[in-house]
Amino acid sequence: MEFARFSRLLQEIRNFGSRIETHSNFYSTKAMLSPRFAEPREGPTAELYRRISPVGDWNISIVPILNQWVEEGRSVDAEGLKDIIRELRYYKRYNHALEISMWMSDKRYFELSSLDAAVRLELISKAQGIEQNAEKYFNDLSVKRKGLHVYSALLKCYATEKCVEKAEAVMQKMRDLGYDKNARDYNFMLNLYYKTGNMEKMESLLQEMEENGIVHDKFTLAILFSAYAAIMDIEKMDKIVRIVESEPNAVFDWTNYNAAAVGYKKAGLFDKAFEMLKKAEARLPSKPDFTAYHSLLTQYATIGRKDEVVRVWSLYKRYKVYNPGYKRVLKSLVMLGDIEMAEGIFDEWESQDLSYDMNVPNVMIGAYSKKGLIEKAEALVDRAISKGGKPNGWTWYCLATGYLENDQPRKGVEMMKRAIVLCVPYRKPSIEPLAACLEHLKGLGDIEEAEEFIKLLMDESIISLDIQEKLLNAVKAEKSVQTGALLELMKAEKKS
Repeated sequence: MEFARFSRLLQEIRNFGSRIETHSNFYSTKAMLSPRFAEPREGPTAELYRRISPVGDWNISIVPILNQWVEEGRSVDAEGLKDIIRELRYYKRYNHALEISMWMSDKRYFELSSLDAAVRLELISKAQGIEQNAEKYFNDLSVKRKGLHVYSALLKCYATEKCVEKAEAVMQKMRDLGYDKNARDYNFMLNLYYKTGNMEKMESLLQEMEENGIVHDKFTLAILFSAYAAIMDIEKMDKIVRIVESEPNAVFDWTNYNAAAVGYKKAGLFDKAFEMLKKAEARLPSKPDFTAYHSLLTQYATIGRKDEVVRVWSLYKRYKVYNPGYKRVLKSLVMLGDIEMAEGIFDEWESQDLSYDMNVPNVMIGAYSKKGLIEKAEALVDRAISKGGKPNGWTWYCLATGYLENDQPRKGVEMMKRAIVLCVPYRKPSIEPLAACLEHLKGLGDIEEAEEFIKLLMDESIISLDIQEKLLNAVKAEKSVQTGALLELMKAEKKS
């Protein structure tokens, strides 16, 4: 795209602040803009959430808690339940959020709005998968309910799963219906093209936005930063920063500088990334923004600035820090290789009056496993269980990879089986350790167990029927099957 044209587009950002509400009411729709806007309201809603919150295992249903609440004669209202759904989405507890959504309409007979349907569609996609359940839900919705929000949610689901052709079909349908008037949906497609490496289509879509008078927002800019960083076009990245910073009324907040930092980091320009992060900090909102602190912790860690991680953590701790904050700082310190400091903060987390979220110790379990400290990883699992923690699929996956990388393949296979059974659609095991498990079973000559392992992958929707057949033929073959060959089969499945 000619940069002169791109410059003209960015000039429009000077009016962004005053135009965005009239540009699209879609951005004011809180449940779609962000899954979390505030803690559940005080009163009955907050009390019900306190009962639900400790159930960290997504395989344990929270419906009995909801039913008991009603049996006790407690009040429940639709808006309060939606608050809880937003909170659960924020913590990626999609199964539980979906259960509440279904319970609202099936048991309490609350009428489902188009926006509610959109939220449910996204939850179904996250918890059960897009290809069958989410698509069926969309197709079964009445025409009345299939408004902008629902189509946008379906587009987001396809874009997230990198289903290019299906996303393009939905986008075309939205054009036909006159729903292609907001930057949000264009951003889904721009990000999809960036993630799939199709710069030509991305540029074409930017041209379409210009022709339709659709203003670039901060998310558009973030995608462009990442896209230009991916192709190492530093000149365009620099120009975006200069043009926007020269606009006195431009909406260029901490998120944009954070995106610029990510772009420069990908290009290996750590000093520029550091400069952008400092500018991001200078534009943090006056009200505590936990998302900002989480991002800063991660970004400073990725450029190797432990001193900044420690400093930001000390600033963050001026406020009440919840499980996601502890998880983020632990991941940052592990990334920097400071296991000892991470252990100290983990001990601090255990001393807090917080629910025992297994995802926090999982960070340490994963770190121990990668470093070959298997005994410490096993001990931490036992310690977590003794404190009321319930190991989830990621717990067993971390142990499995540790065993596989440290010459204990038999234990690795057993732990991987547990992980597969408990895995959720949005967090499936990586291909490499799965292939390593199959290679081990093939090497032992245990074809029957290898077949059972492959069937388990199929049953849990990790591979398709076609790949199942190919893998079965591969392990049955007399010749040795190396991890590389299995990887190619499974990577082909992932791409499709």
